[in-house]
Amino acid sequence: MSEISSASSFSDDITPFPSPATTPSSLPSPEIEYLSLKDVSDEDREAAAKLKTEANKAFAARNFSDAVRLYSEAIELNPGDATYWCNRAAARTKLEEYGFALNDASRAIEVDPKYVKAYYRRATCYLQIAKPQLAITDFKKVMALEPKNDTVKAQLTATQKLVRKIEFEKAIEMEGEKSPIERCYEIIAEGSCEVEKSYTGPRLQTAENGKYIMTKEFINDMVDWFKAGKNLPRRYVWEIVLGAYEHFAAAESLVNLDLEEGMTCDVIGDVHGQFYDLLHLYSLTGTPSEKHCLLMNGDLVDRGSWSIEVILTAFSYKWLYPNRMYINRGNHEAKDMNRTYGFEGEAKHKHGEQTYKLFAHVFTTLPLATLVSATQPPLTRSPNTILSPEERKRYFVVHGGLFSKDGVTLDDVRKINRIGCQPGQEGLMCTFLAPPLLWTDPQIMPGRGPSKRGVGIAFGPDVTRRWCTLNGVTGIIRSHEVRENGYAIEHDGLCTTVFSAPNYVDQVGNKGAFIRIDSSGEQKYTQFDATPHPPMKPMAYAQGGLASLMM
Repeated sequence: MSEISSASSFSDDITPFPSPATTPSSLPSPEIEYLSLKDVSDEDREAAAKLKTEANKAFAARNFSDAVRLYSEAIELNPGDATYWCNRAAARTKLEEYGFALNDASRAIEVDPKYVKAYYRRATCYLQIAKPQLAITDFKKVMALEPKNDTVKAQLTATQKLVRKIEFEKAIEMEGEKSPIERCYEIIAEGSCEVEKSYTGPRLQTAENGKYIMTKEFINDMVDWFKAGKNLPRRYVWEIVLGAYEHFAAAESLVNLDLEEGMTCDVIGDVHGQFYDLLHLYSLTGTPSEKHCLLMNGDLVDRGSWSIEVILTAFSYKWLYPNRMYINRGNHEAKDMNRTYGFEGEAKHKHGEQTYKLFAHVFTTLPLATLVSATQPPLTRSPNTILSPEERKRYFVVHGGLFSKDGVTLDDVRKINRIGCQPGQEGLMCTFLAPPLLWTDPQIMPGRGPSKRGVGIAFGPDVTRRWCTLNGVTGIIRSHEVRENGYAIEHDGLCTTVFSAPNYVDQVGNKGAFIRIDSSGEQKYTQFDATPHPPMKPMAYAQGGLASLMM
């Protein structure tokens, strides 16, 4: 049931490039209302089969949007062929459109109730949206139809173990547990987390009061240590996380970043544990300095198998340059996603259970959005440009997007009670406002609609314009979605998506990008290609059988 082999070509070609047209990741309006089954002529059946062949070639070439389009054309001609629906589900899964893929897999099952691959496809979609209980039902159906399928049997067993683990953890949380921050400080005070005498790697310096301090030299040496495939001592990991935590916990849920004259800020999208691509990216952006800020817009971890190295590098810069390194929370800085997509397994494997608990809590302290404000008059503007009350450009940088209702203000975001709260996929993060900030996506159609992910909602260009006008925001910069060119300008220029994980999960073939904003609010877009990395597959530490579904 494997879908494509991993192949990639790498380049160091770095070029600023003109803004592309809006590029939706798939079709703007999927067939939620199913096409009626009808008599199909031989001509339509033959034409549909040819389209399927073209779609399969597009899929193999990793042109997943083209594959979706071609499978859709085949479905229009012959909706009674379950393979077309199932294949489109596979393509949509590659685009992370799990909600649309679930609909397609369910349609394939309706057309052919004994179609094994459709049940399997739907099960994988449920795993992708962190609903393993529902995946178990479909895996069991596969086993009923194919009792000797050892691959699915193993995935079923792994998923059942995952569900039992989740239920156990819920029970533990119900009983109450000491704050991981407090517990780590206790362990340190007890002398139970000292640096091993055998450790020969980079050393944190100590201040006169005996406390550790971060230095640029340590970060450089740490990066080299990581590139050699080595881990830091647990004590240093805790010190880095705790050093960054103090700054995150003191911030509001909406951080203000004012770009004084001569300052720039680079907005970085998802990097997803792709450490070697992150190093390449930092070589392009430069590290934080007096006149230069970095803003990482969530999803630093999961999927890529060097998430620990990514998050420790970013947190080290936050500790060293608290007013020049900014990190927003993404939907993958959350327990349910870390459990599903690998970070939990990686953190425990490299540094133990208590270290993962520490990360999980500190992730809840990450700000939810950053307001990047120019302090100099705009160099360019049009009659439609929306400015702040001070007649300056400013950008609302958030991982996901906007809300399920109008009227939400910047002050509403600023006051969200986030610390200690998990957003989840259902329910609230102490308020209805927070989950959309991490989960929503733009859509081409006006208004609001169902999410192609199967989680959250989608918001249209009219929603974006009303919100920006209400709040005096020049534009929204968000991440959360792969874009072929690394970024895409949408919603009449008011919503920009930036994604910074090139050749995402070693399969997609996309470029990465970042956005530089200067003190007058002007933006410059730069793309970059993937960098070779050691031979480790994405999601090497994922639980519940999901890693085997990715490759």
